[in-house]
Amino acid sequence: MQTKAWLLAIRPKTLGISVVPVLVGSALAWADQASLQWLPALAALLAAILIQIGTNLHNDAADFERGADTADRLGPPRATAEGWFSAGQVKQAALVSFSSAFLVGIYLAWVGGWPIITIGLLSLLAGYAYTGGPRPIAYSATGELFVFVFFGLLAVCGSYYLQTATVTLDSLICAIAIGMPAAAVLLVNNYRDLETDRRANKLTLTHYLGRERARQLYVLLLLLPFALPVAFNHQRDGSWLVVLGLPFALWLLQRFFHEPPGPAFNAILANTARLQLLFGVLLSIGLIL
Repeated sequence: MQTKAWLLAIRPKTLGISVVPVLVGSALAWADQASLQWLPALAALLAAILIQIGTNLHNDAADFERGADTADRLGPPRATAEGWFSAGQVKQAALVSFSSAFLVGIYLAWVGGWPIITIGLLSLLAGYAYTGGPRPIAYSATGELFVFVFFGLLAVCGSYYLQTATVTLDSLICAIAIGMPAAAVLLVNNYRDLETDRRANKLTLTHYLGRERARQLYVLLLLLPFALPVAFNHQRDGSWLVVLGLPFALWLLQRFFHEPPGPAFNAILANTARLQLLFGVLLSIGLIL
């Protein structure tokens, strides 16, 4: 039972968000230099997953302590709120995950130097600050921006830099395309939990936009990445492979617009994460073809 509870606590359905940017950044580097340093790539992947697990665990405990995870919460069960573990136990597990990521980061710093050190330290700090400290990111309108920057721009460009010691326009374009559906995952979460979040004084971007504009933002975050092949100006013909994911995106939009906010949005959230994973896999394959 404990193993299953810990597995639920780390939120495995969302971990693809940290896998995809490393995959895409590494694939682009492979395409550009016809080779890949596998050990740094795998280490970057491990560090990214560990940071996200740490963030998820700390979020689990912190939301419970701040009163955001109550009995009327619409999302999946949370370990601390369900009483499976104490807040202290979950925070300790988060610390172990962050510490493990730091240890992996020592090797990455040796390979990539100061730019990778900076990205790593910022990522660890942001992972804690997401629900920790006096002004948590998750309790403000900046949550989606946080995801876009750390699971898009920094993760893709950092993975590319680790392999090539440079950042290119194409790596930045890929980072933007990957960061948008990652941010959409959080938007779904905040859209679903709008009322309970407000009661906990968790004033997210959806609170400030309202549901109608939040729906419009979701459309942009899901569809704009499919313009990526146009942004490449036909220099990477394989990138057109991503359009195979467009029907899935359109189906998700239909679900998002027609389902009332409630438990059904748990499936929409999971499928938005799957869309980002599908998009990233298709892009990676297209880049190296």
